[in-house]
Amino acid sequence: MADPFEVRMRFTSQLQHLNASVNSSQKAAHYALKYRDMDEDLHSCILEQLERNSMNNRANIMYFIEHLCDMAQRENHLNFVRMMQKDILMVVDAVAPSDGSGAANVKVVRRVLQGLQQKSILQPNTVTEIEDCLKERDTVAEHPALSPIDVNAQREHPSNQTAFAKTNGVTRPDKRQIEQRIEEDRERHKRLRESIWAIGAEGDEEFERLWDEVSDIGEDDYIAAEEDAMERRQAIEVE
Repeated sequence: MADPFEVRMRFTSQLQHLNASVNSSQKAAHYALKYRDMDEDLHSCILEQLERNSMNNRANIMYFIEHLCDMAQRENHLNFVRMMQKDILMVVDAVAPSDGSGAANVKVVRRVLQGLQQKSILQPNTVTEIEDCLKERDTVAEHPALSPIDVNAQREHPSNQTAFAKTNGVTRPDKRQIEQRIEEDRERHKRLRESIWAIGAEGDEEFERLWDEVSDIGEDDYIAAEEDAMERRQAIEVE
Protein backbone atom coordinates (compact mmCIF):
# COMPACT_ATOMS: atom_id res chain seq x y z
CA MET A 1 0.00 0.00 0.00
CA ALA A 2 1.28 3.45 -0.93
CA ASP A 3 2.32 5.88 1.77
CA PRO A 4 -0.62 8.32 2.28
CA PHE A 5 1.76 11.22 2.98
CA GLU A 6 3.68 10.59 -0.25
CA VAL A 7 0.46 10.28 -2.27
CA ARG A 8 -0.78 13.55 -0.84
CA MET A 9 2.50 15.36 -1.57
CA ARG A 10 2.65 14.12 -5.17
CA PHE A 11 -0.98 15.02 -5.80
CA THR A 12 -0.42 18.48 -4.30
CA SER A 13 2.57 18.96 -6.61
CA GLN A 14 0.48 17.98 -9.64
CA LEU A 15 -2.21 20.50 -8.68
CA GLN A 16 0.39 23.24 -8.25
CA HIS A 17 1.85 22.56 -11.70
CA LEU A 18 -1.40 22.31 -13.67
CA ASN A 19 -1.48 24.26 -16.92
CA ALA A 20 -3.86 24.86 -19.83
CA SER A 21 -3.15 21.50 -21.46
CA VAL A 22 -5.69 18.72 -21.22
CA ASN A 23 -2.90 16.24 -20.51
CA SER A 24 -1.94 17.87 -17.20
CA SER A 25 -5.55 17.76 -15.95
CA GLN A 26 -6.06 14.19 -17.13
CA LYS A 27 -2.79 13.08 -15.53
CA ALA A 28 -3.80 14.52 -12.16
CA ALA A 29 -7.30 13.03 -12.48
CA HIS A 30 -5.87 9.60 -13.28
CA TYR A 31 -3.60 9.87 -10.25
CA ALA A 32 -6.54 10.74 -7.97
CA LEU A 33 -8.56 7.80 -9.26
CA LYS A 34 -5.58 5.49 -8.93
CA TYR A 35 -5.60 6.21 -5.19
CA ARG A 36 -9.37 6.43 -4.86
CA ASP A 37 -9.22 4.75 -1.45
CA MET A 38 -7.80 8.08 -0.21
CA ASP A 39 -10.49 10.15 -1.96
CA GLU A 40 -11.42 12.24 1.08
CA ASP A 41 -7.80 13.18 1.70
CA LEU A 42 -7.23 14.04 -1.96
CA HIS A 43 -10.42 16.09 -2.03
CA SER A 44 -9.13 18.10 0.93
CA CYS A 45 -5.91 18.69 -1.06
CA ILE A 46 -7.95 20.26 -3.86
CA LEU A 47 -9.70 22.64 -1.45
CA GLU A 48 -6.41 23.58 0.22
CA GLN A 49 -4.69 24.37 -3.07
CA LEU A 50 -7.64 26.50 -4.15
CA GLU A 51 -7.06 28.64 -1.07
CA ARG A 52 -3.27 28.85 -1.32
CA ASN A 53 -2.46 29.28 -5.01
CA SER A 54 -2.55 32.17 -7.46
CA MET A 55 -5.70 33.05 -9.39
CA ASN A 56 -4.18 31.55 -12.55
CA ASN A 57 -3.60 28.23 -10.84
CA ARG A 58 -7.08 28.29 -9.30
CA ALA A 59 -8.51 28.59 -12.82
CA ASN A 60 -6.47 25.55 -13.88
CA ILE A 61 -7.71 23.60 -10.86
CA MET A 62 -11.28 24.54 -11.78
CA TYR A 63 -10.83 22.98 -15.22
CA PHE A 64 -9.19 19.96 -13.58
CA ILE A 65 -12.26 19.47 -11.37
CA GLU A 66 -14.42 18.99 -14.46
CA HIS A 67 -12.02 16.33 -15.78
CA LEU A 68 -11.91 14.59 -12.40
CA CYS A 69 -15.68 14.47 -11.98
CA ASP A 70 -16.18 13.29 -15.55
CA MET A 71 -13.63 10.48 -15.21
CA ALA A 72 -14.90 9.50 -11.76
CA GLN A 73 -18.44 9.29 -13.11
CA ARG A 74 -17.37 7.11 -16.05
CA GLU A 75 -15.40 4.81 -13.73
CA ASN A 76 -18.35 4.69 -11.33
CA HIS A 77 -16.40 6.09 -8.39
CA LEU A 78 -18.93 8.66 -7.30
CA ASN A 79 -17.35 9.74 -4.01
CA PHE A 80 -15.32 12.42 -5.80
CA VAL A 81 -18.49 13.62 -7.53
CA ARG A 82 -20.54 13.72 -4.32
CA MET A 83 -17.86 15.59 -2.38
CA MET A 84 -17.50 18.15 -5.16
CA GLN A 85 -21.28 18.60 -5.32
CA LYS A 86 -21.28 19.29 -1.59
CA ASP A 87 -18.39 21.79 -1.72
CA ILE A 88 -19.06 23.44 -5.08
CA LEU A 89 -19.94 26.79 -3.46
CA MET A 90 -16.66 26.75 -1.54
CA VAL A 91 -14.82 26.01 -4.79
CA VAL A 92 -16.52 28.87 -6.64
CA ASP A 93 -15.78 31.30 -3.81
CA ALA A 94 -12.10 30.36 -3.97
CA VAL A 95 -11.77 30.59 -7.75
CA ALA A 96 -13.81 33.79 -8.15
CA PRO A 97 -13.92 35.52 -4.73
CA SER A 98 -16.62 38.06 -3.97
CA ASP A 99 -14.00 40.78 -3.34
CA GLY A 100 -13.38 41.01 -7.09
CA SER A 101 -9.80 39.71 -7.03
CA GLY A 102 -10.86 36.76 -9.20
CA ALA A 103 -13.04 38.63 -11.69
CA ALA A 104 -10.90 37.23 -14.52
CA ASN A 105 -11.93 33.73 -13.42
CA VAL A 106 -15.68 34.27 -13.60
CA LYS A 107 -15.84 33.08 -17.22
CA VAL A 108 -13.82 30.02 -16.25
CA VAL A 109 -16.25 29.18 -13.47
CA ARG A 110 -19.25 29.62 -15.78
CA ARG A 111 -17.73 27.39 -18.45
CA VAL A 112 -16.93 24.62 -15.99
CA LEU A 113 -20.35 24.85 -14.32
CA GLN A 114 -22.03 24.49 -17.71
CA GLY A 115 -19.86 21.46 -18.45
CA LEU A 116 -20.73 19.87 -15.11
CA GLN A 117 -24.41 20.51 -15.72
CA GLN A 118 -24.27 18.97 -19.21
CA LYS A 119 -22.65 15.88 -17.69
CA SER A 120 -25.46 15.72 -15.06
CA ILE A 121 -22.96 16.26 -12.27
CA LEU A 122 -24.63 19.47 -11.11
CA GLN A 123 -28.36 20.16 -11.09
CA PRO A 124 -29.65 23.07 -13.24
CA ASN A 125 -31.09 24.86 -10.19
CA THR A 126 -27.70 24.71 -8.46
CA VAL A 127 -25.97 26.23 -11.47
CA THR A 128 -28.66 28.93 -11.70
CA GLU A 129 -28.18 29.90 -8.06
CA ILE A 130 -24.42 30.15 -8.49
CA GLU A 131 -24.90 32.17 -11.68
CA ASP A 132 -26.90 34.74 -9.72
CA CYS A 133 -23.93 35.20 -7.39
CA LEU A 134 -21.45 35.42 -10.26
CA LYS A 135 -23.30 38.30 -11.91
CA GLU A 136 -22.15 40.61 -9.11
CA ARG A 137 -18.56 39.35 -9.34
CA ASP A 138 -18.34 39.86 -13.09
CA THR A 139 -18.88 43.63 -12.92
CA VAL A 140 -16.02 44.77 -10.74
CA ALA A 141 -13.64 46.20 -13.35
CA GLU A 142 -13.14 49.18 -11.06
CA HIS A 143 -11.70 46.93 -8.39
CA PRO A 144 -8.23 48.07 -7.21
CA ALA A 145 -6.58 44.82 -8.24
CA LEU A 146 -7.88 45.19 -11.81
CA SER A 147 -7.40 48.93 -12.27
CA PRO A 148 -4.54 50.30 -14.42
CA ILE A 149 -1.18 50.81 -12.74
CA ASP A 150 0.04 54.39 -12.45
CA VAL A 151 3.58 54.02 -13.83
CA ASN A 152 4.51 57.66 -13.14
CA ALA A 153 3.46 57.32 -9.53
CA GLN A 154 5.58 54.20 -9.21
CA ARG A 155 8.61 56.04 -10.54
CA GLU A 156 8.06 59.00 -8.23
CA HIS A 157 7.61 56.77 -5.18
CA PRO A 158 9.73 53.64 -5.76
CA SER A 159 9.69 52.89 -2.04
CA ASN A 160 5.94 52.30 -2.20
CA GLN A 161 6.10 49.30 -4.57
CA THR A 162 4.31 47.13 -2.02
CA ALA A 163 1.47 49.61 -1.81
CA PHE A 164 1.02 49.52 -5.59
CA ALA A 165 1.19 45.73 -5.72
CA LYS A 166 -1.35 45.37 -2.96
CA THR A 167 -4.35 47.66 -2.57
CA ASN A 168 -7.06 47.34 0.05
CA GLY A 169 -5.70 43.93 0.99
CA VAL A 170 -6.04 42.52 -2.56
CA THR A 171 -2.87 41.44 -4.36
CA ARG A 172 -2.50 42.68 -7.93
CA PRO A 173 -1.20 40.01 -10.37
CA ASP A 174 2.33 40.70 -11.54
CA LYS A 175 3.45 40.92 -15.17
CA ARG A 176 4.58 37.29 -15.30
CA GLN A 177 1.21 36.02 -14.05
CA ILE A 178 -0.65 38.19 -16.56
CA GLU A 179 1.47 36.91 -19.46
CA GLN A 180 1.02 33.32 -18.27
CA ARG A 181 -2.76 33.78 -18.10
CA ILE A 182 -2.86 35.21 -21.62
CA GLU A 183 -0.94 32.21 -22.98
CA GLU A 184 -3.14 29.71 -21.15
CA ASP A 185 -6.35 31.39 -22.30
CA ARG A 186 -5.04 31.40 -25.87
CA GLU A 187 -4.33 27.67 -25.64
CA ARG A 188 -7.84 26.95 -24.29
CA HIS A 189 -9.50 29.04 -27.00
CA LYS A 190 -7.46 27.16 -29.62
CA ARG A 191 -8.70 23.82 -28.29
CA LEU A 192 -12.26 25.14 -28.15
CA ARG A 193 -12.13 26.14 -31.83
CA GLU A 194 -10.69 22.75 -32.73
CA SER A 195 -13.51 20.97 -30.92
CA ILE A 196 -16.10 23.11 -32.72
CA TRP A 197 -14.67 22.19 -36.12
CA ALA A 198 -14.07 18.55 -35.27
CA ILE A 199 -15.85 16.12 -37.61
CA GLY A 200 -17.37 12.97 -36.21
CA ALA A 201 -15.71 9.71 -37.24
CA GLU A 202 -18.99 7.94 -37.88
CA GLY A 203 -21.81 8.68 -40.29
CA ASP A 204 -22.24 11.65 -42.64
CA GLU A 205 -22.70 14.38 -40.04
CA GLU A 206 -20.62 16.94 -41.96
CA PHE A 207 -22.45 16.20 -45.23
CA GLU A 208 -25.86 16.48 -43.54
CA ARG A 209 -24.90 19.78 -41.91
CA LEU A 210 -23.70 21.29 -45.20
CA TRP A 211 -26.76 19.95 -47.04
CA ASP A 212 -29.08 21.60 -44.53
CA GLU A 213 -27.24 24.91 -44.91
CA VAL A 214 -27.54 24.97 -48.72
CA SER A 215 -30.71 26.60 -50.08
CA ASP A 216 -32.95 24.97 -52.70
CA ILE A 217 -32.13 25.51 -56.42
CA GLY A 218 -34.11 28.39 -57.87
CA GLU A 219 -34.55 30.09 -61.25
CA ASP A 220 -31.67 32.47 -60.53
CA ASP A 221 -29.34 29.49 -60.14
CA TYR A 222 -30.26 28.19 -63.60
CA ILE A 223 -29.73 31.63 -65.16
CA ALA A 224 -26.33 31.96 -63.48
CA ALA A 225 -25.35 28.49 -64.70
CA GLU A 226 -26.34 29.37 -68.30
CA GLU A 227 -24.32 32.61 -68.13
CA ASP A 228 -21.27 30.72 -66.85
CA ALA A 229 -21.61 28.16 -69.67
CA MET A 230 -21.89 30.94 -72.26
CA GLU A 231 -18.76 32.64 -70.93
CA ARG A 232 -16.84 29.38 -71.13
CA ARG A 233 -17.94 28.80 -74.76
CA GLN A 234 -16.89 32.33 -75.72
CA ALA A 235 -13.52 31.83 -74.07
CA ILE A 236 -12.99 28.60 -76.05
CA GLU A 237 -13.92 30.32 -79.34
CA VAL A 238 -11.44 33.11 -78.70
CA GLU A 239 -8.68 30.60 -78.11
